[in-house]
Amino acid sequence: MARVLMPLPDVDFDPTETAVPWHTLVREGHEIVFATEAGSSVPAADARLLDGSLGALGPAQEPRALYDEMATSPAFQKPIAWSAIEPGDFDGLLLPGGHAPGMKQYLGSSLLQDKVAAFWRTGRPVGAICHGVLVLARAKDPTTGKSVLHGARTTCLPKYMERGAYLMTFWKLGRYYRTYPAYVEDEVRAALDAPRQQFERGPLVVKKRGTDADDVGAFIVEDGRYVSARWPGDAYLFARRFAARL
Repeated sequence: MARVLMPLPDVDFDPTETAVPWHTLVREGHEIVFATEAGSSVPAADARLLDGSLGALGPAQEPRALYDEMATSPAFQKPIAWSAIEPGDFDGLLLPGGHAPGMKQYLGSSLLQDKVAAFWRTGRPVGAICHGVLVLARAKDPTTGKSVLHGARTTCLPKYMERGAYLMTFWKLGRYYRTYPAYVEDEVRAALDAPRQQFERGPLVVKKRGTDADDVGAFIVEDGRYVSARWPGDAYLFARRFAARL
């Protein structure tokens, strides 16, 4: 059994990108340890995604049910603090995404970036999906001062997806789908040594999502012990490929 760390913000993470990997790994007998900034309260996913108000932009029925199951699990109810993370205590690291304002607590934390950089140096499996790749892009190797992703092959939330969701909703939700002024893809590319060779956008996808039984429409990038994915539609394939590295 492997012990996998999943850091989260207090609120606003994506329910599919957390619950699907949680379910996949727990089903295979692995342990998930959740971590929030203070470790003193139970985290909560993006409320707009959970309440169904975003329609097709929200989670599918099965991931939504998996989130409810995950939310009642003892591990989720008692997260550890980011400051208590000892990278050597874990066999794997999973970095979920999310786009709502509360994600900035997680995406912008220098403490969490330092912990992630330390885990990266262990050489153990790392998985990141959607905005979660930003944590790796911002985590610096202390010996070089460059991103830990500097020499890695990766994907992340593609610019066309982020822009499309924003244009569909800005009239009602403002910048809800634009976490930062820079697109996620642009910041991730900027962290790479040779972005044209290292970054993979994947096939153009608008609605098709992978499921537990069907990977059509899903896309991931595998680079040794590192697995990355673009959006919730990749979550099942992403989780299985990460699990294989454990």
